[in-house]
Amino acid sequence: MSPTCIVVTGASRGIGAAIAARLAQAGSSVACLSRSGDLPSTLGMLNDGAAGRLLALACDVTRPGAMLAALDDIQARGLQIAGLVNNAGIHLQEPSATASLQHYEAVMTANATSVLLGCQAVYPYLAARGNGLIVNIGSFFDKLGVKHNLAYCASKAAVGAISRCLAVEWAGAGIGVVNVAPGYIETDLNHQALTQGPLRDYLDKRIPARRPGTADEVARLVAALFTLGIPFLTGETIYLDGAQGIAH
Repeated sequence: MSPTCIVVTGASRGIGAAIAARLAQAGSSVACLSRSGDLPSTLGMLNDGAAGRLLALACDVTRPGAMLAALDDIQARGLQIAGLVNNAGIHLQEPSATASLQHYEAVMTANATSVLLGCQAVYPYLAARGNGLIVNIGSFFDKLGVKHNLAYCASKAAVGAISRCLAVEWAGAGIGVVNVAPGYIETDLNHQALTQGPLRDYLDKRIPARRPGTADEVARLVAALFTLGIPFLTGETIYLDGAQGIAH
């Protein structure tokens, strides 16, 4: 029998790289998709066994057909696709009164349309197995009103809606769909902004945990969803924000 594989988009850096590492450490083969096609930045933290379970492929998830081609490639390499983590996305800010349609569409395409395309591409593989899990990475901004973040908030709300609709529609095929919605998460991309200066001062006041989360905390949650295997958990949004989103 072919070894099973979990596909992670946006896996070269940040949260995606952490997720790929945790899945590999848990024993899964992981196809790491990114525009660059680079192996995850977390590669040096893994032992040889886990590192050997990572496969890096170049894939622009915003381009129709790109995910289909990537999944075909993965299967051609003798790997059986058993799950998907839709992590790739962008975060752009712009005042709403003057925001361009181009800006809005770019964010929606990268953060929401790509999730739909990824889910549609993986569906035949998971349906053929009779089981599988899709984890979409949303954001706690999906329930907040944030200045200059109209497109981002809308795109992440769409991720939650996509997850719910697909969970209902695909449950009969044995496919679970879960939306993991992080709050402020420190990564190699935003380390300076989240650890010093006015944003850190703000977060110390707003997050009850008094710190941002870590990429590894998101990764541990995602890996647990795959490792534990709880088919009845589907359609839900799981917030990972240190209680910031519910703090009064």
